[in-house]
Amino acid sequence: MKTPDKVSSISTLHQFLGLKKSSNPLISVFNFDDVKLESETILNAIITDFYVVALKKDCAGGKCRYGQQYYDFDEGIMYFIAPNQVLQFDNILLNGVKGFVLVVHPDFFQGYPLATKVKDYGFFSYAANEALNLSEKEEKSIVDIIDNIEREIEANMDSFTQDLLVSNLDLLLKYSDRFYNRQFLTRKKVNNDLLSKLETILDDYFKNDKLIVDGIPTVHFIANELNLSANYLSDMLRVQTGQTTQQHIQNRLIEKAKELLSTTDMSVSEIAYHLGFEHPQSFHRLFKNRTSLSPLEFRASFN
Repeated sequence: MKTPDKVSSISTLHQFLGLKKSSNPLISVFNFDDVKLESETILNAIITDFYVVALKKDCAGGKCRYGQQYYDFDEGIMYFIAPNQVLQFDNILLNGVKGFVLVVHPDFFQGYPLATKVKDYGFFSYAANEALNLSEKEEKSIVDIIDNIEREIEANMDSFTQDLLVSNLDLLLKYSDRFYNRQFLTRKKVNNDLLSKLETILDDYFKNDKLIVDGIPTVHFIANELNLSANYLSDMLRVQTGQTTQQHIQNRLIEKAKELLSTTDMSVSEIAYHLGFEHPQSFHRLFKNRTSLSPLEFRASFN
């Protein structure tokens, strides 16, 4: 991969894309129609210091890699990029692309609750094939908020400007979160298939003594096996089952622990080692938290 072009400021991005000077150095909205690049300019890879929220439509082919996954531009999609993430393009021409781009530097909402809350939105690190697809009504809701932000940026600044912009940003992310949740629910069959695959991965892991050799499986290990990001997988499971990936792993550990406590003479320390725990105290604490009984109390209930 070519070394990414580092874009540290919104002003630099405007210059790079041939846009007019930004009205605000920390936040900007522009349409793809406004981009002025040479007709045959092909983007390679960039990394920015700011958040990017974009809706692309009618892209003239090509793919875009975010992390290890691809966004597919064949349909109109909304996507989200966090600061310091590499965005790699494969033969993408921006000419003819429709849609908008919102860029905002993290400094813009410092001092507001959004500065902390923005890190909780999993869609900034989702696997790319889970970009947000919008219905016409949903797209209108998003575009209306973007229009509000753009008007506020272009208006004369006063003591209300930043508060109103941050409020609209907060609203935009809340709506995006809502629409992602809808996408999870409407894709129930796909998500159920993933849930089955998750159970199969855990079954294989527990049957093949990997717990002893490799320790307790991590959320990142499970996500990699499913070709998903850890955040997306946990969000999908939370919608489907009410539990995160970590809680699913812990459930399986508890099930196996109960089996060993009730059917073998292994000591609690031996069971802890068999389940991949480095310290028996950690196993004891997890078991009691999940069952309200210590391992020995649980075993005693079978005698």
